[in-house]
Amino acid sequence: MVHIVYCDDKEKVLEKILDGTKTMVVRGAAGRKIPHSRVFEGETLYFMKKGTAKISAKATVDSVTNLIKLSEDEIVATLAEPRLALTPKQKERWHKKCLCLVGFTDVTPIGPHDFEKQSNMDDWLIVEKLEDVLVGTSIPYNYEKSKF
Repeated sequence: MVHIVYCDDKEKVLEKILDGTKTMVVRGAAGRKIPHSRVFEGETLYFMKKGTAKISAKATVDSVTNLIKLSEDEIVATLAEPRLALTPKQKERWHKKCLCLVGFTDVTPIGPHDFEKQSNMDDWLIVEKLEDVLVGTSIPYNYEKSKF
């Protein structure tokens, strides 16, 4: 499986990934939500700056940590992970009881490839192959791979 990861444009997340200051992303919610328990070492992440519809970098997953039922102190400690390189605003945004931390390596600029936006899309998509979400070769997004 491959993963399409939206990067916050206001916080310059993609720029931090490309310059090497950010080597881990986080997703969180009150309960388990994608990509929690659905991303694995060795899989490929494709990064897209939110609002651009351009996939412009890729990386290989080198670590995954899935956490649930975190206490307030555990959340704060988890979000302090240096590889996340979070701003105070991002720490507030991801202050959730269920977190998924995905570390990555081998960041490579690509494309950019034109992303075909579809309805009901989250900020993290799991697809069979990159072509499934590119303009000209996309298929309707199937949430079957995203179910728990």
